[in-house]
Amino acid sequence: MVLGRASRPLGEITLPVQFGTATNYRVEHINFYVADFDTAYHAILGRPALAKFMAIPHYAYLVLKMPSRVGVLCLRANLSVTYAYETESLALAEATDLSIQMASMVAEAKMPSANDMEIPEPPRAFAKSKEVKEIGLGLDDPSKTVKIGAHLDPK
Repeated sequence: MVLGRASRPLGEITLPVQFGTATNYRVEHINFYVADFDTAYHAILGRPALAKFMAIPHYAYLVLKMPSRVGVLCLRANLSVTYAYETESLALAEATDLSIQMASMVAEAKMPSANDMEIPEPPRAFAKSKEVKEIGLGLDDPSKTVKIGAHLDPK
């Protein structure tokens, strides 16, 4: 799954999938949906494929077991290779998510709304008033004050 993206399949294809060696193997035809994602994986086998092979995955030990003509076919994964693929897949997902966010931000920045283009006029109460109020900041030192008004001297 790629974070923040949904996709419709481009199509589907049925391919023969083989597990095992020349002496102990299992072949089934599996239906794959083709999607336009950049991931570290070339194919993902879901529950229908595992059911067709009658396979039992054990994720903690990275083992996949299934029946074959000779006996139980046991496939073991390499933990360091699995970790490398998972790390690469997460990096690709984050990069894809960031590029999608950047593209949407650029598109929004290029199209300012009509309200953003208008320059607001100052409120009339401040424009005509020359009254200035001095307000204490409420600290221990009464000399620290703030002046509020529309036409203040910058000094």
